[in-house]
Amino acid sequence: MNSLLVLCVGNICRSPMAEALFAQQLPGLAVSSAGIGALIGHGADPTALALMSERGIDIGAHRARQVSLAMCQETDLILTMDDAQKRFVEQSYPFVRGKVYRLGDAARLNVPDPYKLGREAFENALQLIDAGVQTWTERIRKLS
Repeated sequence: MNSLLVLCVGNICRSPMAEALFAQQLPGLAVSSAGIGALIGHGADPTALALMSERGIDIGAHRARQVSLAMCQETDLILTMDDAQKRFVEQSYPFVRGKVYRLGDAARLNVPDPYKLGREAFENALQLIDAGVQTWTERIRKLS
């Protein structure tokens, strides 16, 4: 496995945090993120920036991108934050079936969108993202 794409809606809250955590855990893997309804060109949400900074991770250079056909073709694994995003990607790009999963699949969890909901919602989302990243990191290491 060489590449991982993490998706959410706007690509400013959940997926940039997940991208950074995966990049930290799996430095040899090409990790990127995008949104299915991206706020293209926007930086990460200030609360996401703060939470990641508290972990010693700088996501200040992040800029939101819209998921594309090319991204889906070029990546080995795609992780979404919820079932609806997974269905959207599979319907939009049918060839991805078999390589798109939810970040929280192992725990059968969706990661709720914290956008405009305050720090507590972001902390909850990050806790779920962190758990998903740990589970997927173990799986990816076993495959590599």
